[in-house]
Amino acid sequence: MVPPDHAPPSPDEPDLDRPSVARVYDWYLGGRFNYAVDRVFGQRAVQRFPLIKPLAHANRTFLGRVVAEALDAGIVQFLDLGSGIPTVGNVHEAVAAHTDGSYGRVVYVDHEPVAAAHAETILAEQGCLDWAGIVRSDFRDPIAVLEHPTTQRLLDFTKPICVLFVSVLHFVGAETNIERMLATYVDPLPTGSWLALSHISNDDVDDEGAAQIARLAGAYRQESQNPAYLRKRDEIQPWFGPLSLLEPGLVHLSEWRPTPSASPYEASAGRFMWCGVGEKRDDQ
Repeated sequence: MVPPDHAPPSPDEPDLDRPSVARVYDWYLGGRFNYAVDRVFGQRAVQRFPLIKPLAHANRTFLGRVVAEALDAGIVQFLDLGSGIPTVGNVHEAVAAHTDGSYGRVVYVDHEPVAAAHAETILAEQGCLDWAGIVRSDFRDPIAVLEHPTTQRLLDFTKPICVLFVSVLHFVGAETNIERMLATYVDPLPTGSWLALSHISNDDVDDEGAAQIARLAGAYRQESQNPAYLRKRDEIQPWFGPLSLLEPGLVHLSEWRPTPSASPYEASAGRFMWCGVGEKRDDQ
């Protein structure tokens, strides 16, 4: 039995006829900013692909490791594209955990109304609005994002920025030139900036798992607001363009600088995503 809706009210009327990627992902992670339509889809997703929840958690821990590594490298500014709902473990919380919040800067970008509205509410409740903000915009329009007043207020483009496309590019279809879009984000960034991304795939898993995640991607295309597309490693690597891939390169989630506490279950699920981080160097 599906529990009653429990997401707090949103200033904008959300689309409750079809599940939303941001809200379903929130459900995968155990959040509360989702509705019955999202939970029904999520429950069916688990039936189609039983590793979907641990995959979501593995992706979230990858995000946390990237943020921690960036901070250790001296990068304190983050642009999180397609950020979804900032539930537990999102970027501003990872930054706050590693700093006192006085010199970190975070800009979330999402056009889904529930995600944007609750991001604003959460950041306000946590007293973060002086160093973190939300841009309600489609990340496929990089000029609009980069020129938005919130982006301009919070980010200093003379200092390195970590741009995050974590678990979102598989919701972008062939109508968008992804390599060009990413280059538009990276071109104005100074040396030392990072581009991090993760993307679902089934080109390095067993046949049963490959079929399961393909069925799930098909369900996203047919039933949700956000069609999903599987891509192979060879299709993803060119997106980094001239950037230098940091070690260990373009790998599965659990292989990117893992921590000793990594869950074996999440490691198994992590094979269904490729991830990597590119750095902009002096000659780029």
